[in-house]
Amino acid sequence: MDRVKTGIAGLDELMNGGIPQGSTVVVSGGTGTGKTIFGMQYIYNGAKDFKEPGIFVSLETNLKNIVWNMTSFKWDIKKMQDAKLMKTYRLNLHEPDNEEMVGRKLKEELEVILKMVKELKAKRLVIDSITAIGIWVEKKSTLRSLLYEFTDKLKELNCTTLLTTETSSQKEDLSAFGVEEFVSDGVIALYFSPPNRSLFVRKMRGTNHSRNIHPLEIGEKGLSVKPQDRVMWESIK
Repeated sequence: MDRVKTGIAGLDELMNGGIPQGSTVVVSGGTGTGKTIFGMQYIYNGAKDFKEPGIFVSLETNLKNIVWNMTSFKWDIKKMQDAKLMKTYRLNLHEPDNEEMVGRKLKEELEVILKMVKELKAKRLVIDSITAIGIWVEKKSTLRSLLYEFTDKLKELNCTTLLTTETSSQKEDLSAFGVEEFVSDGVIALYFSPPNRSLFVRKMRGTNHSRNIHPLEIGEKGLSVKPQDRVMWESIK
């Protein structure tokens, strides 16, 4: 099985070398757990270290702010963009009037993303976050159908995708709407119990992976995992 390396120190060895190519993986966690950093680092590492083009799609945050924040890790994002190895895009739903309009607008935006994936020949995609989409879609069945259709098309393009999702304060929760984990091939959960951070590969279809929770750190180069160390479930709040 071909694998896509995240390039995040210590993480790939927890997943037998990386994420199975073509998979859709949910990265879940509460506020401040590092989901956006995780997603951008996955795209940036792919461009810089593996020459794999990637697209980072934001639904909630100003893209300039994201890029500015990432410069604190000394990531030369502009260089990767100029080399056509990395692209950022802001998806805007505008506050639609009704759910039918939401569905139509979402399909249009997702088609735009698919077109960008084809044009860039992207191998990596991050959508940050699915929670923002779910806010506009009242019926879970509608959200699930949209995500299924979209992720299936990405698999046809052999694109390995990360979908970030916000969780509540309950550590057992894996998503905001209870839908995201069911349309994905994997779930990576991030936790933050100040001052400690941790990561748990909850699910990764088609691959052997660690069943333990591991310390996660944010340093001067971004995220890193300590694969040899373990965190007790009881210590996570």
